[in-house]
Amino acid sequence: MALLTWVRETGIDLVQVNGQRRYGGPPPGWVGSPPPPGSEVYIAKLPRDLYEDTLIPLFQSVGRLYEFRLMLTFSGLNRGFAYAKYSDQHSAGKAIAALNNWEVQEGRAILVCRSFEKCELSVNGLPATLRRRELDAMLLEATEGLLGLALHNSPGRKQGKVAVLTYSSHRAAAMAKKALVEGSGRRRVAKVEWLKPELKEQLQAHGEKPPPSTVQRLGSPERALPSSELRGALGRLQALCRRLHLGSPRFLTRCVQAEPDGWQRYWGQVVIPSYPVPCSTFLWVREDTSGTAGHEKIKEAVAQLALMMLGESVPTSPRDLGALLGLGAAGGGSCLEGCKLAV
Repeated sequence: MALLTWVRETGIDLVQVNGQRRYGGPPPGWVGSPPPPGSEVYIAKLPRDLYEDTLIPLFQSVGRLYEFRLMLTFSGLNRGFAYAKYSDQHSAGKAIAALNNWEVQEGRAILVCRSFEKCELSVNGLPATLRRRELDAMLLEATEGLLGLALHNSPGRKQGKVAVLTYSSHRAAAMAKKALVEGSGRRRVAKVEWLKPELKEQLQAHGEKPPPSTVQRLGSPERALPSSELRGALGRLQALCRRLHLGSPRFLTRCVQAEPDGWQRYWGQVVIPSYPVPCSTFLWVREDTSGTAGHEKIKEAVAQLALMMLGESVPTSPRDLGALLGLGAAGGGSCLEGCKLAV
């Protein structure tokens, strides 16, 4: 009742989904990008009858909150831990210094420490015959925020594979873990968990990388797109946005995976201010010595997809579009057969 009264009085918006209740992310009035890594704290040893009406004002007292997440049981009680993300790393440090061992109730001190914000999952027990493009298609359908995917031979088994998944945030990784655990639980074919340091070291020590047959790369001789089909996509997109009064497109790019032979996997996204859906994709490129080619190519690729999303005619065949998205087929036929595209 105290929580409901506090929500009514403050007008604060709490959203409950998938075993947690969230404030913010971003909060009202937030302008700019999300906070940098290191801005989140982990809160533990919470009394089970303590809720946001006490916790949010307490953690707001030391800095501006970007997000607060309280973990809940199915019965609605808190699970004893929560996460508070601040606007910057300095505020997170102040929260740790001020609130670690703070008595929220008589004799009940809480633990506050830096959150590791884990973003990597391992999926072990996958079939030895599984191909990367099949796993890519399944993950695009089942999860959101995937930035990187590596498929390795399982170090603990003579046959079978293990996948290492990298997500855009801890929350995206946690939601993906929940979705994949529930999916594998029904079929009991794979083990999904947070990537353990010892497994990561094992894979690095063995120098494992995806077999060449499972990696689809734009720019490889058999799948190279004609440069004329990518040239000018940025300019066409900017002109179209001006014509439709959609605002200037903004691009985000990131190198999410690099291999010793020079191939690098890039993630790119374009956000158009007056269009409700961002457009994103992945791209394999061979990086040149300048270090900028990959970022420019992923911008061109995501601009090409955005043009298609806006209904602009682009000269790309189904096979070339499959190569553009890294979804090429091993043999003949369309590169998009059996694959799903998330835009």
